[in-house]
Amino acid sequence: MDIQTVHPVKLIIGMIFAPDSDLAIYTAHLQKVFGKPDLQSPTYPFDMTDYYAPEMGSELLRSFCAYRNLINPGELAEIKGLCNVIERRFSQDGKRRINLDPGYLDMDKFVLASVKYGRQKIYIGQGIYADPTLYYYQKVFHPYEWSFPDFRSGRYDDFFLTIRQYYKQQRKT
Repeated sequence: MDIQTVHPVKLIIGMIFAPDSDLAIYTAHLQKVFGKPDLQSPTYPFDMTDYYAPEMGSELLRSFCAYRNLINPGELAEIKGLCNVIERRFSQDGKRRINLDPGYLDMDKFVLASVKYGRQKIYIGQGIYADPTLYYYQKVFHPYEWSFPDFRSGRYDDFFLTIRQYYKQQRKT
C-alpha cells in the first residue's frame, strides 16, 4: 500500500478581540511564534453571536492573519495549544482580551481547531478537534450547515480566496 504524501497547508489564525485592544501587539506576538504573515485581513465586526460577550465585552471585532510558513496539517493541535497559552498571557483579571482560532487552508477546504466537541468535528489529539468550516467548489468557498454564522455570511470569502491564491503560488514553487 502506498502512503500518500501529506502536503503542507496554509496556517491562518482568526482573532476575536475587544475594540479597545491594540491588535498590533497581538499580531506582533503571533509573528514571533509563527513567523511573518503573508496577509492580514481587514477588521470585521464580530456581530453574529454574543457568545464571547460575557468574557470579552460587546462590539467585538475579528481579523485573520495568514502565515508565510506552510505547516503540516498534523501540527494543528499543537498550534491550538500554543494559541491557548498566548490567550492566557494577554488575559486580564482571568478574562481573555483575545480569542485565537487557528486553522489551515488547503486547495479544497478551510479547517478550524476547536476545544469543543461537535458531531462534525474530528479529534486530532491534545484535547483538540478539527472542525471543517468551508469547502472550495466551483471557484468559491461554501460553508457547511454547521459552520459558524459569520463564516456562513460570506463576509470573509474574498480574504479566503486571496489566501488560496497565495497558497496556490507557494505550492508551485
